[in-house]
Parts: sequence; structure tokens; C-alpha cells
Amino acid sequence: MKKQILHIDVNHAFLSWTAVEMLKNGSKIDIRNIPCIIGGDEARRSGIVLAKSMKAKMCGVVTAQTIYQAKKKCPNLQVFCGLEYKKYKEYSNQLYQLLLEYTDKIERYSIDECFLDMTKYLMKDTLLHKAKEINQRVKAELGFTVNVGVAHNKFLAKMASDFTKPDRVHTLFENEIPTKMWNLTTSEMFMLGKKTVPQLYHMGIKTIGDLAKTDRALLIKKFGKHGNLMWEYANGIDLSEVIDQPELPKSIGNSTTFPKDISDIELLEQVLLALAEQVSYRLRNYNLLTKCVSVQLRTNQFEDVSHQGRLDFETSSTKMIYQKAKELLRELYKSGKLIRLLGLRVDNLTPKEEMQLSLFSRDDEKQEKLEQTVDYLKNKFGYDMITRAGKLNSQELLKRYGKKYNL
Repeated sequence: MKKQILHIDVNHAFLSWTAVEMLKNGSKIDIRNIPCIIGGDEARRSGIVLAKSMKAKMCGVVTAQTIYQAKKKCPNLQVFCGLEYKKYKEYSNQLYQLLLEYTDKIERYSIDECFLDMTKYLMKDTLLHKAKEINQRVKAELGFTVNVGVAHNKFLAKMASDFTKPDRVHTLFENEIPTKMWNLTTSEMFMLGKKTVPQLYHMGIKTIGDLAKTDRALLIKKFGKHGNLMWEYANGIDLSEVIDQPELPKSIGNSTTFPKDISDIELLEQVLLALAEQVSYRLRNYNLLTKCVSVQLRTNQFEDVSHQGRLDFETSSTKMIYQKAKELLRELYKSGKLIRLLGLRVDNLTPKEEMQLSLFSRDDEKQEKLEQTVDYLKNKFGYDMITRAGKLNSQELLKRYGKKYNL
């Protein structure tokens, strides 16, 4: 039996949700109908395009470019501040609750995208009819629009939802692949990165159809397992399941952008301590351990440098992660450099229950119990309600010098 898969994608999510909220609060203008963007805070030097309207897109405005560049392309561009993230989450949850009326097998792929496995939930109805019904209900009941991709696997459903926007329902069944997908360029194919596309181009592979007709063995020889995946996707093959339970993260990180450049290594270390506590707190909440720590710096010239190091054994200890991160920062930082961004990330994550905790020393066990107690109090009374004495300065620095971003 073929799977019956839908991919739901909110059109210009952050801009649409901001527009809906503004209209609810009495705005006379629907910002979706004018040349506008949702932009970062220029005063905090995070002034980039986060979301754009269709009219702004028609002027050449693209996501992630600076607001300055966007205004040069579109002189009459209007810039609006986005809502708090929790408000966007509320709109995302409203969509999710509506979709639960159709199936309980839903994969929340991102805050504005979901995969639905409708295989056992169609009864006598058709998949296309359900897709159209969802499209209309979201618009009528929630006030924003979605594209819906209709297919027999996740990859084709995702590709279909990316066809003409906004507010459309597109099918991409196996017999439609040659006419609807193979004429697209490889850069338009889901899961092909910016580094891979030029390599394919130099091989004479310019369209998805070219990729589908390329010898699979050649692609595997050139790209390894990813070459096989590319060939399967280009031919519409995808056996992956809709995962209705969230997967554990493969990495956890935080970074902060400073409104004022910092060249004092001691200040950077204090901010790094705050980041280390945030990262380790999330590690412990997921019941994960790490053995790999990396630190990232971005200079005032937008030069990115990073350095990673391995710990002696897996841990979720704030103290151990910070000590390693501090070492990496000292090795990475060049005296006199002006720093605008500092980031910390942990990788190679392992579920705690898989480790032999008997390898820990008595001091490690005492440290773990202390952190468990702190985490319990944070969870009960709020993250910022309790902190280590040695971190008070770094907390204040984060408030003064930067804004947190979960990566």
C-alpha cells in the first residue's frame, strides 16, 4: 500500500503571523500586501531580513541580507519588528492542533512546516481532497495561508509544497516526476547544499532530470552515501517515515551577538561561562552527554573562526564544558581583534543511560548532584531565578552586551 503524505508549509510564516497579530490589534494595513520585511534590530546590529512579503521579493529582496541592502533594492520598503518567539510558537501550535483533527501521525519539521502521514486516516476520501480542505480551513480559521504538497513520500511532498506560492495545493505523484520535477535545476532540489550544486554543474548535471539519469555508481564514487541519496531523490525514491516523536538533537549550541565589539578576553570568558551554563542545562534536560566542544568567534569584519576540542570523557557538567571552552577561546583569540559574536556548541551527543557512570569519580558525582539540584530549582521557579555565584557577572554581561540565540 502506498503511503499518503502531505507537507504543510506556512507562507512567509513570520511575516504572515505578524500581519495576523497586527490585524487582531486593530491595524488597518495588511502588511502581506505591501513591500515590507520583518527585520532584526538595526540598533543591536542584527539588522537583517528575517521574512519578506511577495512584493518585496519581486524587488529582489532575499532573506538573510542586510536591511541596508534590501532598501537599496526596494526604496519604498517598510520594516517591521517581529513578534516575540513565543507568539510565533502559539500560531504554530494552532496549526498543529488543527492538523491533529486529520491524523495523529505528524512530524513537526520546523516551526512552520509539518509532514502528515494520512495513510490510515483517509477512509473513503482522497488525499488531494483532504489537502484542499486543510488549505481552506487554515485560511478561514487561522487567518494565514499554507502551501500543501501531496505525494506518496516525504521528499516528493516537500518538493511539491515548494512549487508556485502562496496559498496553493500541488501534487507530485510518481507519474508527474518527469514533467513537474525533472526540468528544475539541481539548486531547487531539497537536501542539495550550496557546495554540492557547483560540483554537479561541473559534471554536466544541471537539472534534476540530469541527476536522475546519471549512473548511480558514479555518484556514489564521487559523493559517497550522499550520492546514492541524491540519485534516489531525483528518481522520486524516499522510504523515510513520518516521525511523530521528536528526535534527540545531534548538537546543542548558543551564541550571542554584541551591540558593541569586545576585545577584552576576560569579558569574553565571562560571557562564555553564561553560554556554557545554557548549553549544559539543555544537555541535562535532554539527558544527554557530550565529548566534543567547539567555540566560534566572528570579528567586526565578519570573519568567522572556530576551534573544537575533545573532552576526556562524556559529560554534561557546566564546569567541564566551560573549562574546555575557555581553553579553546584562549587558543582561538588573537589579541587586539574586535569580536562581535561569540558562540559555543557541543556535538557527539550520547544518551546518558548508555554510559557507564561508574567511571565517574566521587567529585564528579558530587558535581552532578549539585547541578541536578540547580536544574530542579530552575525548572520549578524559572531559569533566571537561580544562578551560580560565579556567573552573576556573566549574566549581567549577557544583558548588557548581547542577545541569546538558540541554534
